[in-house]
Amino acid sequence: MAAVAALLAAPAGAQLRPVARPGPPPDAAAAAVAAALPAPAPPPDPVPVAVAPPDPVHEAPVGPVTGLPLPRFVSLKTDEGNARRGPSLQQRVDWVFVREDMPLRIVAEYENWRRVEDRDGLGGWIHYSLLSGHRTVIVDEDRMALRARADAAAPEVALLEAGVVASVESCEVAWCRLSAGGYSGWAPKSAFWGVDADEVLD
Repeated sequence: MAAVAALLAAPAGAQLRPVARPGPPPDAAAAAVAAALPAPAPPPDPVPVAVAPPDPVHEAPVGPVTGLPLPRFVSLKTDEGNARRGPSLQQRVDWVFVREDMPLRIVAEYENWRRVEDRDGLGGWIHYSLLSGHRTVIVDEDRMALRARADAAAPEVALLEAGVVASVESCEVAWCRLSAGGYSGWAPKSAFWGVDADEVLD
């Protein structure tokens, strides 16, 4: 236990170094053979490798159809939307979204189709006409408080149960102003799904 305690107490920045251990004395015949061999050729100079500059398209991908960022959040415009296996009416329907204003995340685009996911990662290809740019979120935290200000100590305006869909009015770095059921207030982003962690909305 003393060795373990000493290791744990090593000062910050300490490094491990390999320990050199002496080997057996060299054999005389082997030494003579080694001396007769030609010296190994030096290693070739490293070949310079051209490094391409960062591609801004891959750093911040955008949809090939709309030019808008991917992924991005939208909402379901109707109370029924078929999510298909592929971007075509001939493709099999895997899921049916049945809640108007439900937040969805677009992860791909193809012509008039958008591949979307819900908060559980389920979804498929849906026609763009069934989607809206109106931003909504779905509450994850049970009895989530809407507060008068973006402050955990601010007075509560209303309490929302898990699963409630609320409209997004604006977002700061860590808080969003939401509205639901005639009430409006601030809630931390960690309590709901439907906005990016660093997203700011006016």
